[in-house]
Amino acid sequence: MDGFLSALGQRLAERWLTLLVLPGALFLAVATAARTLGQAHALDRDLLTDRITHWAQTPTASSLGGQVILLGAVLAGAAGAGLTAQGLGALLQRTALAADWYSWPNPARKCADTLVARRRARWTAAADRYLRQLDADAHRLALHGRRADPAPRRAAHHAMRRISAEMPYRPTWSGDRLHAVALRLEHDHHLDLPVVWPHLWLTLPETTRAEITTAEQALARAATMAGWALLYASLTMWWWPAAPLCAALALTARFRLRAAADTYAQLLSAAARLHATDLAIQLGIEHTGPLDRGLGDAITEQLRTSSPHPRPPGGGPSP
Repeated sequence: MDGFLSALGQRLAERWLTLLVLPGALFLAVATAARTLGQAHALDRDLLTDRITHWAQTPTASSLGGQVILLGAVLAGAAGAGLTAQGLGALLQRTALAADWYSWPNPARKCADTLVARRRARWTAAADRYLRQLDADAHRLALHGRRADPAPRRAAHHAMRRISAEMPYRPTWSGDRLHAVALRLEHDHHLDLPVVWPHLWLTLPETTRAEITTAEQALARAATMAGWALLYASLTMWWWPAAPLCAALALTARFRLRAAADTYAQLLSAAARLHATDLAIQLGIEHTGPLDRGLGDAITEQLRTSSPHPRPPGGGPSP
């Protein structure tokens, strides 16, 4: 037991160090340089060296007690910056997935509604081009008896999926990528994923749950990187070199967020399609063969909760 607790404490300390303290310490170093140099002397290395040397030679920094206090302050500040970045990342992740954008405050909701309308118009135009290319390829096959070059068809399909895998319903690509999983499962198998998923999760094998958890953590880490980009953006008002660092973090976070959302969506879809029959067995639903629409209807109907009964007209408690 002591060995387990020791190993657990070591792993927690490593995660605390790598996820909070080290990125936070780098941020504190950049913030110190920003406040020391300012815009006028943004790249003055000699000035920064002189200031740091002066601080290191003060009585407080040169004494043992002062160094302990300074180290504690740096660790606390770094951890605080890391927690702030994680909090901003959680907010940005919720915004990027936009599952509840209908309930956002009015200015944000109107902006999201405009983005959805624009993305839907672009997707519809791209889908029309793809369908016309499919018709042209089918006509060529029927007329000449040979298949057309698949490159234009693939390019049209890629252009459509680059906007969204399905008809856009959310203001962001990542949000629509996850929403497309639920739409496709509902269309193909009549499986209501938001209703079924909590029950399905409990029946998944440990290896499958580990893969999905890893993908979810990658999504959270990408959002945290976007949170760091916001923190570095706040330093640009004092020090312009923070701007390219902020831009690099933001672009990397965007790429990683999309990649993580795509991986997460694929794993959700695969888990539902492969293990819905296992859930049916747990629910006592008799079925043979793979997941089909009949089984999807049966699982969804059994797991969907009924609407609450309204109170009687007299206002008393319901029976």
